[in-house]
This record gives sequence, C-alpha cells and structure tokens, in this order.
Amino acid sequence: MTLEIRPARPGEEGLVLAFIRKLADYEKLAHEVTAREADLREGLFGPAPRCHCDLAFWNGEAVGFALWFYNFSTFAGKAGIYLEDLFVEPHMRGRGIGKALLKTLARRCVDEGLPRLQWWVLDWNEPSIAVYRALGARPMDEWTVFRVSGPELEALAS
Repeated sequence: MTLEIRPARPGEEGLVLAFIRKLADYEKLAHEVTAREADLREGLFGPAPRCHCDLAFWNGEAVGFALWFYNFSTFAGKAGIYLEDLFVEPHMRGRGIGKALLKTLARRCVDEGLPRLQWWVLDWNEPSIAVYRALGARPMDEWTVFRVSGPELEALAS
C-alpha cells in the first residue's frame, strides 16, 4: 500500500470541492457550502492564489485533502499556516493519512521557518480532538472566535 501527498493541480477543483462537500456533510454543515469549482480555481490557481491544497492518494485513489493558507502572527512577527479543512474518507481513516497530511504542513512550517500551524475543530468532534492531542496539539480554550458575514458584514462595511 502506498500513500502519496502532493499539491492539488489545476483541473482538480472538482475533486477538492467533492472533499469540501463530504467534510461539510460530516460536520452537518452541508447547507453552508456555496463554493463552486470556479471559486476554487481562482482561489487555488488564479493570478493571486489565496489558498493551497494538498491531496492524499492511497494506491492512486484520492482519499483526503488539506486546504490551508498562510496567516501572520504580529506577536511572533512571522507567518504561520492556518489549516482550513482536513478530511479523510471514512473508510480510509485509521491508516495515518490525516497524520501524514498534518506532517506535510508541519514540515513546510519547519522548512520555511514558520513558528506555528493552527486550525479549528468542532467541539463535538471527539475522534479528531483525540488525534490532535496525541500529536501534541493543544486547544486554545481562552480564545473566542468571532465572525461577521452576510448583511452584518455589509452593514459594517458601509
């Protein structure tokens, strides 16, 4: 059995979107997915890419993905990586694929001198939380996430 992790390539937007939809189903958030292949094409491969995606293949079969982007820590004065989404097909879990995707991002951080890799996880997702803790990740419980979107974003912008 072979595992390959590689960056997504132009033309694979449909595959990335399929993984996004599967993740949204798992998180019970499918109703929130409005992304289209064209959006991902622009975000991943347009003239000013806004995000990056690593794909996992098991014996040539696409089985997972990690979509991420660079963020910036003013306290550290350096960029880091924010992992937006991580998903492995349910029938392929337990084989180290998710860990391999995280290791790929951790290696990128180390190679590029980035001080941290961070992500959010839903508080009910105990299986993922257990894996993350086992890898040495720690929750940032003292922080509260805020979001402005939709009409509230429009109002704030005016």
